[in-house]
Amino acid sequence: MLTKKQVTEIREHLEKAQNPVFFFDNDADGLCSFLIMRKFCGKGKGVQVKSYPSMNKDYFRKVNELRADYIFILDKPVVDNDFFEEATKVNMPVVWIDHHETDKESISKFVNYYNPLFNKKKSNEPVTHLCYQISGRKEDLWLDIVGCTSDKFYSENYLEFKKTFPELTFDSQEPFDILYKSQIGKVVKILSFALKDTTTHVVNMLRFLIKAKSPYDILEENKENFAINKRFSQIDKKYIQLLDKAKKLTKQPGKILFFNYGGDLSISSELSNELSYNFPEKIILVARINGSTVSFSARGKGIRKIVLKAIENISDSRAGGHENAVGGKMKTEDLEKFRENLEKIITGK
Repeated sequence: MLTKKQVTEIREHLEKAQNPVFFFDNDADGLCSFLIMRKFCGKGKGVQVKSYPSMNKDYFRKVNELRADYIFILDKPVVDNDFFEEATKVNMPVVWIDHHETDKESISKFVNYYNPLFNKKKSNEPVTHLCYQISGRKEDLWLDIVGCTSDKFYSENYLEFKKTFPELTFDSQEPFDILYKSQIGKVVKILSFALKDTTTHVVNMLRFLIKAKSPYDILEENKENFAINKRFSQIDKKYIQLLDKAKKLTKQPGKILFFNYGGDLSISSELSNELSYNFPEKIILVARINGSTVSFSARGKGIRKIVLKAIENISDSRAGGHENAVGGKMKTEDLEKFRENLEKIITGK
């Protein structure tokens, strides 16, 4: 968790900001982090940041377009220095809240950086949980549960949430049990898939969610959430088809389930999560081939170290994330080499 001093500092930043912009990662944790902060301070705009390419100076155009006076970055493990250089030029305050492993020394001193991994009592709660700690708004408890569940984290607030919405919960302390066996898990999936839409639809969704007061505002279909649920239905059909194809590969021998698919629909993270839940004994790697590039998600015990070692001799490749869950990118032509490297590292042959 954040320290009391850190919470006070972040609240002070929010108070000083007249027109903040919140850059958030394009998953349910990033989204819920933004919503909690926006509802708490009552001001500012949210900007979704795709995983690739990384957050660079091109994103600073949104700062100017929105005439922002403060920058908040939520749940982004990597931000290029050229973005911070642009902020430095105009002396724009930057507050960055994250929970991923990173080299703290590489972060500009100009940035107000908060990450519980670097606190005396180390922890790596999802940024949603940190933002809920900052706001303390009980009415946003459901967002804490959605964001935490999506990031495979059991919130200590789950039992409190269960008292209010027992019909939406599943009796377990395992986050992925909750994700795949409850209605609050469906909310996670709806929001995750709705983020994979056009910029216009995502902006409209943010406006709707800022006003939303409970999970039922999302689950009960109406005119206001029609676009969100329509997008969910479209993607969910494709998702189920791909998941079924991947599951068939488990019949093959070996420790690795290596599944790839093509197209511009990025659902490798969601697929790898559910596959790892169903086949915990396997190392899961889901790769999406889109033209000359491949983006991938990997799951498994100690997978971060394994993947980083596997890409050491692959140029123009990158990866990062948590100890047991990572994402990355490389050239399509290097995918087979990457697979071979993984096999050698994991099997020792």
